[in-house]
Amino acid sequence: MDATLAAALSQAAADVEAALEDLLPLVESAEARLIEAMRYASLGGGKRLRAFLAMETAALFSDDRRCAARVGAAIEMLHAYSLVHDDLPAMDDDDLRRGKPSCHRAFDEATAILAGDALQTRAFEVLAEPDTHSNPDARCELVVALARAAGARGMVGGQMIDMLSEGQMLTAEQITRLQALKTGRLIQFSAEAGGIMGRAGMAQRHLLAAYGRDLGAAFQIADDLLDVLGTTQETGKTAGKDAAAGKATLIAVLGAERARDQAEALAAQAAAQLDSFGPKADLLRELAAYVVARRS
Repeated sequence: MDATLAAALSQAAADVEAALEDLLPLVESAEARLIEAMRYASLGGGKRLRAFLAMETAALFSDDRRCAARVGAAIEMLHAYSLVHDDLPAMDDDDLRRGKPSCHRAFDEATAILAGDALQTRAFEVLAEPDTHSNPDARCELVVALARAAGARGMVGGQMIDMLSEGQMLTAEQITRLQALKTGRLIQFSAEAGGIMGRAGMAQRHLLAAYGRDLGAAFQIADDLLDVLGTTQETGKTAGKDAAAGKATLIAVLGAERARDQAEALAAQAAAQLDSFGPKADLLRELAAYVVARRS
């Protein structure tokens, strides 16, 4: 990974971690166990790729990093909720996440479900708070856009299709749509969020959304390759689980080599979406190359 990108990712992760600490404070009341589970699921782990996207696209238009970190934290809360629920026995039934026991293993299933619910609602609460953005229109747009990305026609819908497709042979087009909903929509929102925060024109927002769409598709193919070719130690989650569960992936349809070629083409296409932003978008271009070359 490019050293400049590595430093920027590390700094964004630190900023978002601090925001999450502030937004999810420990309590001593009866709901303390719930808060502990929320913090367990969202703090101290993950690449913070989605938060980085929101912060870096916001930096194209504004230097208000604190507000961008709050949006990044909200996205990471929603992402954490999806992982907590994804790992449940009723879903993908995984005991390992980010190199440590899944939330339902560290606590219990009921607590994990409630922690996921609470992380999701807290994410929207944060986006709606005046401290996140001074413009109420921007806050409303962020809330609506995240709801669309995360709901029945986005991430949750993709998860449903993913569950229904286990053991079935889908076409490449069907798998691409599944992955665009389950993974791609939240990544697309993360890229578009900077334009919303920066009050960019619609043409620029569309370019950022297109970048996020292509990046999300490349990211998911790379993730599927890691499941096949990576190790549990590298990825921090159970390797080979998708294949064992009969999950629909492009690897199964295209083979690893053709799938990798497609991921690289999508990453290049994502970078090209940023041409009009000039050198300010160099880190975002570097990120597109990184998502297909990573080992975790």
